[in-house]
Amino acid sequence: MTTHTTRNVFLIAAIAACISTGVMASSVTWGTAGTFAVLGNAAVTSTGATMVDGDLGVSPGTAITGFPPGSVTGTTYAGGAVASQAQADAVTAYNLLIGFAPTQTLASQLGGTTLTPGIYKFSTEADLTGELTLSGGGEYIFQIGSTLITAANSKVKLTNGAVWEDVFFAVGSSATLGANTEFNGNIIALASDTLLTGANVNGRVIALNGGVTLDSNYVVIPEPSSAALLLAGVITLLGVRQRKPNCSNAPFTG
Repeated sequence: MTTHTTRNVFLIAAIAACISTGVMASSVTWGTAGTFAVLGNAAVTSTGATMVDGDLGVSPGTAITGFPPGSVTGTTYAGGAVASQAQADAVTAYNLLIGFAPTQTLASQLGGTTLTPGIYKFSTEADLTGELTLSGGGEYIFQIGSTLITAANSKVKLTNGAVWEDVFFAVGSSATLGANTEFNGNIIALASDTLLTGANVNGRVIALNGGVTLDSNYVVIPEPSSAALLLAGVITLLGVRQRKPNCSNAPFTG
């Protein structure tokens, strides 16, 4: 068997592993913003024992307050070239997300709803009171005209192969997560993001023009599963310029 054929066999096997979980590579490219769990434009402010599992940054502003007592497992960038490029890449991702043709237009309330993969448009605000269930492997893109607001104790739940990395909320103004919200997905707000006390996010929290305000939160970019790492290695071996899929479930999916 030739080297080329052997590589293709391994690639097919790796892709099959991800297909079995219902997850393939995302159409959204994060660029350097991908390592940031929290990224603000003007400032990032935290109260209490916030934990950011990933990089934290702000640009073009430089103000980061509340760390400590908050903690960051990655690197903190208060301005500078790295955070600036991450902001530019986040803008590219936002423009890509809002540019997709929607598959369905929804009313404002998401609570008590079960959705399958698709591109969902809200003309103005999107609200979540209670539980939103995302069911099935594939991308969930929410194009929100103005605000995203969750009530206290709300939840974005993942089932049947849905994973946090394929969930995107492109918010036309500001996002506010109510106290003790459990949120799976990536938030890119054109203005600002506010996480009230105890709100937790598996994903990224990004503000393109304003700040990010935190209060005793846990914002984490979960580690990929072994299947995702296998496929990433095969893609690297073959020299394919493609984003790594994530076949893992987020820590809180129930």
